[in-house]
Amino acid sequence: MYTTEFKESKRLATMLELNKALSGTLSLKHSLHRVLEILEQRYGMFRSTITLLREDSELHIEASFGLTDEGQRAHYALGEGITGRVVESGKPIVVPQASREPMLLNRAAKRKGLKEELSYICVPITTGRKAIGALGVDLRFKKERDYAPIVQFLRVVACMIGQAVRVEQLVEAETHRLVEENIHLREELRERYDFSNMIGSSGGMRQVYEQISQVAATNTTVLIRGESGTGKELIAHALHYNSPRAKKPFVKVSCAALPDTLIESEMFGYEKGAFTGAQARKPGRLELAEGGTLFLDEVGDLNLTTQIKLLRVIQGREYERLGSTSTIKINVRLIAATNKDLEKAIADGLFREDLYYRLNVFTIFVPPLRERKPDVMALADFFLEKYSKEHGKNIRRISTPAIDMLMSYHWPGNVRELENTMERAVLVCDGNVIYGHHLPPTLQTAEASGTAVRVSLAEAVAAYEKDLIQDALKMTRGNRSKAARQLSTTDRILNYKIKNLGIDCRRFRK
Repeated sequence: MYTTEFKESKRLATMLELNKALSGTLSLKHSLHRVLEILEQRYGMFRSTITLLREDSELHIEASFGLTDEGQRAHYALGEGITGRVVESGKPIVVPQASREPMLLNRAAKRKGLKEELSYICVPITTGRKAIGALGVDLRFKKERDYAPIVQFLRVVACMIGQAVRVEQLVEAETHRLVEENIHLREELRERYDFSNMIGSSGGMRQVYEQISQVAATNTTVLIRGESGTGKELIAHALHYNSPRAKKPFVKVSCAALPDTLIESEMFGYEKGAFTGAQARKPGRLELAEGGTLFLDEVGDLNLTTQIKLLRVIQGREYERLGSTSTIKINVRLIAATNKDLEKAIADGLFREDLYYRLNVFTIFVPPLRERKPDVMALADFFLEKYSKEHGKNIRRISTPAIDMLMSYHWPGNVRELENTMERAVLVCDGNVIYGHHLPPTLQTAEASGTAVRVSLAEAVAAYEKDLIQDALKMTRGNRSKAARQLSTTDRILNYKIKNLGIDCRRFRK
């Protein structure tokens, strides 16, 4: 009897094999094909299909055994034919003699006119209590066959398929969420590092913006020079996220932070057994940056041995991992930054001249903050707003004396020091206004900051009068009479001071 073939041991062995097929690969389609192959090998299924409900609310064949290419393209609406009714009702249907069943549409395969009669069994594939598809099989007709154990077995198989489909849907949903999140984060980074959002309107910074716009869209190697704390890394990010490589990795190598013994392994990677402790192959930063940008921060601190290898990377766009003889081709854009005087380092034999010329293709000089006085208050306001939100405070403005202290300080630590100063001021401020006593001691006196005024009282008064008169002449377009009235003085006194102070009124008439 056919029912004797469904012995418990054979069923368990089949279940184990089916479970391996469904969990052994990340490709659901491949797993479903393997399930149908096992059913044919174990039980001689003449033909079989797995049909799943898609987003268009139609049933499409996802996997099949014994169908032609045309048959695999068949699809059904819910409630249409045997397959459609099984999915709609969630109940199995058994057709002992397929040639006599009018509900069989025979879209996927012809069952009429064959030399042998076939039986058709279709069971729903469910997740939870919802039918999401159907498992259909054709068996060679046997008059005495008991269909109940076959249906029970196929329902268990369909349940396993349903669980695999559910896992696949969850993985796809999570993958889609991560991709969307990744795209969102990349867009955020692109907006954050868009050079149009960078703070600073001084002449030096406008020149930096112009240089960024000129070179960002190219693959040219860029060398960013400037004092520590001026924002070289921010400019490197702006170059990357405004380039065609924006969707690829941005990888940073801090040349000053890594010791000489580690810098090569971090940059180039290594093979298993390359040195003591190398338990497995590790890709280097160059490999991780493939297709994107490699940022070499403080490149002036590289040792001479690594400089030689870096020179080869720039020249030939290839390198080898430590302990390997295989050459790896790379496609990365190099951006380097340094606060060192590279010309002096070359003269002292600490930096290779040939590497310098390879890096110095397009140079961006970032001016120090002391040369960007118009930007000090714009940056201070930005950091005030940023840290007020971060620390949950409602600080609205900076007092005039505090502004004077910020403007008169020489900022040896540049923007980084200003940021730290404003964060400290926000933390110690218990009101709505930043006052002078909220600022660090280095800003409290002119002597401490090295900006003490060393002029006589008469010189200071003369300088102040000159500023007032120039402002008045600027507002009145060089009209002395209007300027005198604005300053509440007479024409004679104003003309006397203009002559003594050496003010040229003609330049204000333009």
